[in-house]
Amino acid sequence: MTEEIVYANLKFQDTDKKENIQKSERCGGRVYTTLETEMIKSSQLQNIKEELQRNVSLQLMHDLNSSKKIGNLSAMLQKIATQLCRELYKKEPEHQCKPCPKGSKWFKDSCYSKLDGFGTWQKSGMLCSARNASLLKIKNRSELEFVKSEGLHGYWLGLLPRKNYVRSEILNENMFLSVGFERSTYDLHKMYCGYLEGIYVYYTYCTLEKSIICEETASKVQVESVLNDLPQESV
Repeated sequence: MTEEIVYANLKFQDTDKKENIQKSERCGGRVYTTLETEMIKSSQLQNIKEELQRNVSLQLMHDLNSSKKIGNLSAMLQKIATQLCRELYKKEPEHQCKPCPKGSKWFKDSCYSKLDGFGTWQKSGMLCSARNASLLKIKNRSELEFVKSEGLHGYWLGLLPRKNYVRSEILNENMFLSVGFERSTYDLHKMYCGYLEGIYVYYTYCTLEKSIICEETASKVQVESVLNDLPQESV
């Protein structure tokens, strides 16, 4: 009777061990299957991420190319509008497309405005500065020829004051290499400033009063101001 009980207990324990092993194997299989599934999902997500990155890069390249094309077209349109405006300006000096203040003259990229009244060299420079402009300065040969053609007389120039008197010089662009004349710290009561007389530059006391002409950078021609003036096709 005792041997049968012992045998039964051993058989039960053996069966219990087998069931535990089987359970462990089943659990291990499930863990392996879960890991495999997660690895597949991770791989799929990585592929999706890479595909999105490629698509974004392609879109950015497309947008960049489009921006360049738009920029080139805009620049071309601006150039054409400026050329058209110059032609309109020749016929009508105060045409609405003119990128300069009313009453001024437009040449190349600059506007030239004669102010009413007279002023000392320093006061004239300050009046021009208040308009975001400067006293007339000549930067290149074409501007030199333009100024000569205007036949200006008695206008202050944006030249640095001199300590020593010089009666006259021929107007040339090399005179204007120095800058900063409006904020001069010299004692202008003892200095000589240059003014324009046709193609000559004369010097006199800076404290005397002369005519004023200001030079400023021209604004961009507004494309709409040109397009609005073009003849409309009849419907």
